[in-house]
Amino acid sequence: MIILHPVYYGRMRKSLLILLFFVSLGGVHKASAQLDKHYFFYVGRSYIIDNKFRDAIETLNVLLKVDEKAYEGYFLRGIAKYNLDDLLGAEQDFSYAIENNPVFTAAYQYRAITRSRLGNYDDALKDFQVAIDLRPDRPDPYFSRGVTFLLSQQFEKAVEDFTTFIRFDNKVVDAYVNRGTSYLMMKDTTRAYEDYNTAIRTNRESPLAYSRRGMLYMAQKKYDEALADFDKSIECDSTYIPSYFNRALVYSTINRPVQAIEDFSRVLALDSTSSLTYFNRAILRNQIGDYNNALADYDKVAFYSPNNVLLYYNRAALYRQLGDYYAAINDYTRAIELYPDFANAYLGRSALRYMLNDMQGSRSDKETADKKIAEYRSKLTDSSFSVYADTSKRFNQLLSFDASMGGSEGMQRMTARSSNIALLPMFKFSMVRPDTVPVRTVYFVPRVEQFRTEVADPYVKLVNRDSDFPTDSLFAFDRAIEDSLRYNRPSWQLLFKRGITQSLIRQYTGSISNYTAAIDLDPSNPFLYINRSTTQSEMVDFISSIDNGYQRITVDNDPASQLKSNSSRSYNYDDAIADLNKAARLFPEFAYIYYNRANLLCRSGRIPEALEDYTKAIELNPSFAEAYYNRGLVQIFLKDTRKGCLDMSKAGELGLQDAYRVLKLYGNMLQEE
Repeated sequence: MIILHPVYYGRMRKSLLILLFFVSLGGVHKASAQLDKHYFFYVGRSYIIDNKFRDAIETLNVLLKVDEKAYEGYFLRGIAKYNLDDLLGAEQDFSYAIENNPVFTAAYQYRAITRSRLGNYDDALKDFQVAIDLRPDRPDPYFSRGVTFLLSQQFEKAVEDFTTFIRFDNKVVDAYVNRGTSYLMMKDTTRAYEDYNTAIRTNRESPLAYSRRGMLYMAQKKYDEALADFDKSIECDSTYIPSYFNRALVYSTINRPVQAIEDFSRVLALDSTSSLTYFNRAILRNQIGDYNNALADYDKVAFYSPNNVLLYYNRAALYRQLGDYYAAINDYTRAIELYPDFANAYLGRSALRYMLNDMQGSRSDKETADKKIAEYRSKLTDSSFSVYADTSKRFNQLLSFDASMGGSEGMQRMTARSSNIALLPMFKFSMVRPDTVPVRTVYFVPRVEQFRTEVADPYVKLVNRDSDFPTDSLFAFDRAIEDSLRYNRPSWQLLFKRGITQSLIRQYTGSISNYTAAIDLDPSNPFLYINRSTTQSEMVDFISSIDNGYQRITVDNDPASQLKSNSSRSYNYDDAIADLNKAARLFPEFAYIYYNRANLLCRSGRIPEALEDYTKAIELNPSFAEAYYNRGLVQIFLKDTRKGCLDMSKAGELGLQDAYRVLKLYGNMLQEE
């Protein structure tokens, strides 16, 4: 398989921007006394042209809040979301545009592009057909549909669409390259070669055209010609990863491992998360005797692709060379866990167990391997027979550019990983500098403002982040309030503020005592319970962190993994939840109570209840970005990636920028659902 996503999406993104200059302003020309809608449309479009997609979304939100029928506003916001990798949000906005203008050709086209990226080829092709029926004179839908036909392996139809597009515009390199690739998939190498040549004649500075022709030469074992094309591709664009990668494969094939390693290193300088490249470089370093660096590369593969069977098998062999038999056995065991029918892994572990005088374990592994080999031989005609079943296969061969790494994505779909995407924190009253409180959609609650007036401290704000005051200032605040309590009659206001300062300097017991005293003086005040709850939670977290089991819900490497604690111990949030239950009875309309309780329910493993509380918080405050974010994160954990990404999309739309980082990391999983 030849991966075409860079060609497809590169051109699609350019088309999205180019089209902006031709979009009609008809739906938003009318001004109103309250808002100049034309102005907001123009500003939103300008932001998109300048690649300021988040600013565009915020601007277009204003327009769409005033005019829910402004179909071109939805269209532009869909473009902005698309460029932020919020594919579900983009699809939704293009659909809104179509609902409000059923003959909006561009919306059909770009919804089709988005659906194609999501792997929904059937609906994408239907949208392309509508766009072509509405405007058969426009060339772009033919190009886009051609790529979708190519991705869905309908190669003859792809050729037809690219040919139609070329009749409209014969100066587009990508069209020739993609038609050439379609011919190649049809085994017509002559026409593929002709199209690649035409692409190069059309633009002699196109790295893609040289790279594709080089790949064809490489497949035909014309290595000198392939190297010349990869050299030219890199000369045209020194950051073009595929040419470095494929040139490294050629160097390896013609026994020039040092040059191959240099090219793989250049790839990693451009994309430090490519496990496929680390894997290949590890193999070459092992071949030339650079064992320690090879081991370091395999460790990188383990970090970026922890389910890669070949990693553990190959690293086990390297450990064996280095004399670390126990580490080798562990890796063979991990390979067997991932692929229980891996006969070679049993044979490797058997040999090592024999060397360590574990005769029973060695004999058991050998018997298992012999049994599986016999099963493999009986299934050699089975079309579903796995390559791992071929016990004569060499597992230290370099993997090609479109290879899959143990069930994860190939190099084109590699994304940066994060092991530190956690639930956003709970809200509490804390002490922060007034000019540093983030400004987003305001959730104005009169009762909160009345409470702050009664507390009478400009630094006390409702936030879900740490205080930005330095530690010495926090201690000074705490001493000042302590003095006030010593010389004045205690009030719930002073006790509440002392609770805040004690919590900020991690005097959790003292903080809880002060909140309790405040509650005794004003037992019907819900905000006192909210803060005591967050402090109780922080105390639990602090204790568990000392015990090396900091309990929080994080998205590790696989968002489909189960919600679980990193510790074998469990910590009790019951008192903190009880305080929020009390606050909810006193102030049932306050969204933050349900958001906080949902966080604690998540940490307690009560996921269904947590989802209900996040939903309740959103019902009370439809602009609650953090609640959408956390609910989305939990749904991703529960393997409901589509719903989770929709919630992330909404969080990003509401101004929470971290949502786009999650969408970028996990949006590609939608195609696999």
